[in-house]
Amino acid sequence: MHILVVEDEMKTADYLKKGLSESGFVVDVARHGEDGLHLAMTEYYDLIVLDVQLPGRDGWSILQSLRRAGRQAPVLFLTASDTVADRVKGLDLGADDYLVKPFAFSELLARVHSILRRGPARQPEKVCILDLELDLPQHRATRAGQRLDLTPKEFSLLSLLARRKNEVLSRTLIAELVWEMNFDSDTNVVDVAVRRLRSKIDDPFPQKLIRTVRGVGYVLDAH
Repeated sequence: MHILVVEDEMKTADYLKKGLSESGFVVDVARHGEDGLHLAMTEYYDLIVLDVQLPGRDGWSILQSLRRAGRQAPVLFLTASDTVADRVKGLDLGADDYLVKPFAFSELLARVHSILRRGPARQPEKVCILDLELDLPQHRATRAGQRLDLTPKEFSLLSLLARRKNEVLSRTLIAELVWEMNFDSDTNVVDVAVRRLRSKIDDPFPQKLIRTVRGVGYVLDAH
């Protein structure tokens, strides 16, 4: 499990990283709001522990930006304020839990486990990128209003790229998440699938969405 801690107090950040690492988690730490947002937007995390008061950009703003971008990693807020208004604001913005400083590490760990037991990060029902729209529960995709005829695997591949738009995904990761297979470097299943997907969602349209990053993998550009 991969956790991001966004906390500007060095002692608290080091304490959390040490405790969570000893509990078996892989932990990244950001001490500035902008750095935290960048990591949360470009990496995949199972959970984000987010301080409210941060330099550069506060926790409210970070969470709002993540949810607007469709990033649904669970968020546990840390704050020195125990007002009902602040708790309600965090939950309204899409936070999963709220912990008031100072706190015991055992309580934070219990809340982390509780959030993670709820299952994988919530996924939005619809993803819209430019003129591409995906209805995830219905497994339906359209572009410029035209229905796209996709196989189940093509839809899974497209939804993975769309949900992690602007993030370069390696062939290994794609093969693992879409085909549930350990990737064999001699197998071109991912490249073949991407070519077929492009023939349906890119070739008939002037603006191309899927971009190849040589030597790395593929990214769905939302620009």
